Amino acid sequence: MTAGLRIKDMAEASGFTAATLRYYEQIGLLAPSARTPAGYRTYDERTLERLAFIARAKQLGCSLEEIVGLATAWDGGRCGPVQDQLRTLVADKIVAAQTQIAELVTFASELQSAAASLERHRPEGACDSDCGCISDPGTRAGVIVAQHVTLSAKPVPAIACTLSAPSVTGRMIEWQRLLAHVVRRRPIDAGVRCEFAADVSTQELMRLVTAEQHCCQFFRFSITIDDRGLALEVRAPVDASPIVAALFGEPS
Repeated sequence: MTAGLRIKDMAEASGFTAATLRYYEQIGLLAPSARTPAGYRTYDERTLERLAFIARAKQLGCSLEEIVGLATAWDGGRCGPVQDQLRTLVADKIVAAQTQIAELVTFASELQSAAASLERHRPEGACDSDCGCISDPGTRAGVIVAQHVTLSAKPVPAIACTLSAPSVTGRMIEWQRLLAHVVRRRPIDAGVRCEFAADVSTQELMRLVTAEQHCCQFFRFSITIDDRGLALEVRAPVDASPIVAALFGEPS
């Protein structure tokens, strides 16, 4: 094991700044460095490996608090527990990231609608109810401006679910609770469109859709929001039609 890397050398080798290395040492994320007779910090190869692990956790979006917990497992010298913790954190971050994507796509659609409104009417004087500066004239005019959020896997993988049996039961209960708010099911190409009552939680629908997409990648989901309300469109390969019907219901 190589020893004696000074802080400048360690910063260059690890990609972290010297100030960051000092901070990590202060909060206990790095063990106290050795010191030369002149008082300079020195680090060994094990510290460089630890910093590589920390860099990987940061790359995966882990917070400093999460990294501290992961580093404790890493110190145990066994990969398995580290992988278990990372797997859980990554799964949670996938759901969070996909939810953010859904929210951003919805917001982008709202901005596109606003941009179109601003092009329709330019009053000579002050702003009015149709110029798009103070309200959205499209919705009052009865124009349907749909916002689509699509989460799908390409190419379509095998018809399979990666959840364990107990987890499948829990997921089914979650879907049953949410689908109790469906007021109408319409047939669509290769699937079904579920239209929800006004009291359904959009965030809960997005959360459940992203979670389902993670374990059952053969589904293709689209969430639509327009002046008709909130709806979920579910599509799947022909061989999976019975699964769609069993989970999301038959069109009526």
